Amino acid sequence: MVRTPLTPEERERGERLGRLLRQARGSRSMAEVAAGAGLSTETLRKIETGRAPTPAFFTVAALATELDLSLDALLTRCAAAGEPAGDTAGPAAA
Repeated sequence: MVRTPLTPEERERGERLGRLLRQARGSRSMAEVAAGAGLSTETLRKIETGRAPTPAFFTVAALATELDLSLDALLTRCAAAGEPAGDTAGPAAA
């Protein structure tokens, strides 16, 4: 499977997610948070630095749970200025 290149907006959103997770981690070690979320330290490092700008939903959910963040707050704070904070995948099937 060939991945479509990310847009600048998607890369920027991934960088915002990484910064937010790093701030929420505070003084906790990367290894401690990664282990608590069931991830490798390298995966968390890539997300925090923006090198993995589109992590899987369950990865983000596990990190949010470990860091006591709501997914709604993450979505709102990571959405680009002017970008709706709701579903961006298109219309939902009825």
